[in-house]
Amino acid sequence: MRSEALVLYFTLLQIAGAGFPEDSEPISISHGNYTKQYPAFVGHKPGRNNTQRHKLDIQLILIMNRTLYIAASRDHIYTVDTETANGDEIFFSKKMTWKSRQADVDTCRMKGKHKDECHNFIKVLLQQNGDTLFVCGTNAFNPSCRTYKMDSLEALGEEISGMARCPYDAKHANVALFADGKLYSATVTDFLAIDAVIYRSLGDSPTLRTVKHDSKWLKEPYFVQAVNYGDFIYFFFREIAMEYNTMGKVVFPRVARVCKNDRGGSPRVLEKQWTSFLKSRLNCSIPGDSHFYFNILQAVTDVIHINGRDVVMATFSTPYNSIPGSAVCAYDMAEVARAFTGRFKEQKSPDSTWTPFPEERVPKPRPGSCAGTPSMERYKVSNEFPDDTLNFIKMHPLMDEAVPSIAHRPWFLKTMVRYRLTRIVVDNEAGPHRNHTVVFLGSEKGIILKFLAKMNKGFLNDSLFLEELNVYNPDKCSIDGVEDKRIIGMQIDSKSNALWVAFTSCVVKVPLSRCERHGRCKKSCIASRDPYCGWVSEGACRQVTTNTKSAFEQDVEHGNTDGLGDCQNTFVALN
Repeated sequence: MRSEALVLYFTLLQIAGAGFPEDSEPISISHGNYTKQYPAFVGHKPGRNNTQRHKLDIQLILIMNRTLYIAASRDHIYTVDTETANGDEIFFSKKMTWKSRQADVDTCRMKGKHKDECHNFIKVLLQQNGDTLFVCGTNAFNPSCRTYKMDSLEALGEEISGMARCPYDAKHANVALFADGKLYSATVTDFLAIDAVIYRSLGDSPTLRTVKHDSKWLKEPYFVQAVNYGDFIYFFFREIAMEYNTMGKVVFPRVARVCKNDRGGSPRVLEKQWTSFLKSRLNCSIPGDSHFYFNILQAVTDVIHINGRDVVMATFSTPYNSIPGSAVCAYDMAEVARAFTGRFKEQKSPDSTWTPFPEERVPKPRPGSCAGTPSMERYKVSNEFPDDTLNFIKMHPLMDEAVPSIAHRPWFLKTMVRYRLTRIVVDNEAGPHRNHTVVFLGSEKGIILKFLAKMNKGFLNDSLFLEELNVYNPDKCSIDGVEDKRIIGMQIDSKSNALWVAFTSCVVKVPLSRCERHGRCKKSCIASRDPYCGWVSEGACRQVTTNTKSAFEQDVEHGNTDGLGDCQNTFVALN
């Protein structure tokens, strides 16, 4: 730990003069004694005696059709109307209960699990089509899935197995999405969490999976995000790096992809398995003579369209047994795709070093390509690929080159604090003209950092630290004096100008801005450079949206306050 701290310290010294985005101070700080006014959901129903608190165990939150869905409370899903969620406390409008059968609970206990683990923790919550939800839960270590009506939460059809769609244990990470009517999931398929899988099911395509118990494909992965983009589904995760197995358990961040039209291999090779699975390392590092890598991938956004480019942004941290440090890196999806057209990596013998595979020896058609594409016209479906191509991809799923971050450096760095950044959401249509990008970063200590992402020649190459917020409210969110300040989910609700922040025990509705804190001080309002705030003709700093009809002033790009004078006793103290 001491050596890693010194490496980071001296690396920072090396690049201090190179224009690197070092730790910076926010323009505004809001401590807990200010944000405690924000309403919170703690599991109550309106009109009841709400003195009793239950442990919610919130797993995830999702906003769809002006409704917030909260998967929580061991067997329950709550819905909240985002338009009416105001006041001191937020109440649920509907509650769906899906308890495990007693036989499943008894089997779970018999296998040695604690009674608190033998519940149905909801781990998959997706909109399946226009009016239905697809829901999967751990179901006392016997995962199951159901379909529900979105409006009434009424169950539809029969319960189906959740194996390979949902983990057995609530503590295990998983991701899932629907694309073209098919479910793509990444999780573990067994009680002991030994068999990790990337899986496709439902819909009209064959069920496919990654090769079972093959560490070249997946090695103790922690799945973070799945993205539908173009002809592929991309999976972002971290795993034990097999190419560095001589150095112990080194964790690398990865991106993998599969073709959406993949139908599996031939009866001889990769039957009912992916023929297009490829993976590459994500590079998020501080440049210098000796790169310092942030390898613990924590969260990834969906694809964001910014300045004509499709990008994803991701939060990374240092390992948990080292000094706390976090970085945010951005990746151009064109660069991600390019990484999968480069050289493959191979290990010639179990004890040898991994090296690039000679390009002239790669079989044709190129392994990992999608059937039916212009370069693969001869092969309309993947199960027609020759055995050489299928055998190669089975043995060589790893690419040699890593995916570089935009500008080959982190977009933001945070190293001098005792917490890690673990969540990220982006509003790339912020402000009344929808022409700004605002990034919210969530941490393991209930702190949210808010940034204006500035562009230059199409690059996400700068940032302005707008706000630091402590949004954890111990009065509302702690149970029996126990505080869990980890932010486990964030959702932007632009229509109600709110950021919904989920902890394990509560969900807090946080306004996207705190314009009122600048009061009647025009200089403070303009200097805030907050795209959500503007100086209005009534002589006050107010939140401005696309619906704002009165004239307003703001200078997000420069924050020029020349000639505005100083303000005294006209704004709320920042505490």
